[in-house]
Amino acid sequence: MTMTARTDSSGTEADGAHTVAGDPATRRRVPGPRRAPGGQAARSRKGPGRSGWTPWLYLLPALVVLGGLLLYPIYQLGLISFLEYTQAQVSGGEPTSFRGFGNYTALFSDPQFWQVLLATVLFAAACVVTTLAVGCALAVLLTRVRALPRLALMLAALGAWATPAVTGSTVWVFLFDPDFGPVNRLLGLGDHSWTYGRLSAFALVLFEVVWCSFPFVMVTVYAGIKAIPSEVLEAASLDGASQWRIWRSVTAPMLRPILVVVTIQSIIWDFKVFTQIYVMTNGGGIAGQNLVLNVYAYQKAFASSEYSLGSAIGVVMLLILLAVTLVYLRLLRRQGEEL
Repeated sequence: MTMTARTDSSGTEADGAHTVAGDPATRRRVPGPRRAPGGQAARSRKGPGRSGWTPWLYLLPALVVLGGLLLYPIYQLGLISFLEYTQAQVSGGEPTSFRGFGNYTALFSDPQFWQVLLATVLFAAACVVTTLAVGCALAVLLTRVRALPRLALMLAALGAWATPAVTGSTVWVFLFDPDFGPVNRLLGLGDHSWTYGRLSAFALVLFEVVWCSFPFVMVTVYAGIKAIPSEVLEAASLDGASQWRIWRSVTAPMLRPILVVVTIQSIIWDFKVFTQIYVMTNGGGIAGQNLVLNVYAYQKAFASSEYSLGSAIGVVMLLILLAVTLVYLRLLRRQGEEL
């Protein structure tokens, strides 16, 4: 006696039943195991105790820590920006009074604030463009050199990335020192002071910012290039496209999500530069000619003891960077939806 599965006209098993081969008169149907309905199977796979609050329970410890480290200081920053809070109030000589938007009115009516804001925007834009250009160029170079030079370049770049900002700024100031720096000797500039002029000082700080920022762009873009199928690049090369045309028409469009992310990250980092400007220009340059918003807020709060004005500048920077961060998160979400 043999057992064969009963199939329908399409050759598939029907209802999980099978028949016993033999005389057609005595052929009988033996019931097989019945499958559970789709809804019950789906419910059994979901598992017990699942709810929409489960992910938040896992995130709760981190949210508590972030709330204590971020939300409370931001609350204090915003509160002080609405108060009359100077050295007299800190020492207890005078009571603290509420000014409302008086600090913001005084800040926005100060011409120096708008000059510093414009300088900050232009300086950050120059740093971002230069960082992206250097990082992308070196990322392409990494794809065209052999293993040993590529390893040496990666280690050198990561070393620059890991160097603390204070250390890197001090080294760059020494390199361009008018008395002992080797750069002036190699270029034959004598005792030229790079930090005396406004533009030359900003250029010197820009070199240091790019030096410590391009490794992030280089590594990220290099990883994106390696993820592009080699057949696409080979096809463009066989069609006669130059290396610049391949980058502009093939590589860059395919790397657009990555380029957007590194651009937004660079804007956030370069807009709030403090250490490089403060160390290399000795607190903002001659007569404050190299001030940026972060250093300007520091001078208002601690050098002039106008803590409320310094807090107001911090709130303005926070709102600007928050807008940039929201754009960044929206781009990340859009990228995730596409993937």
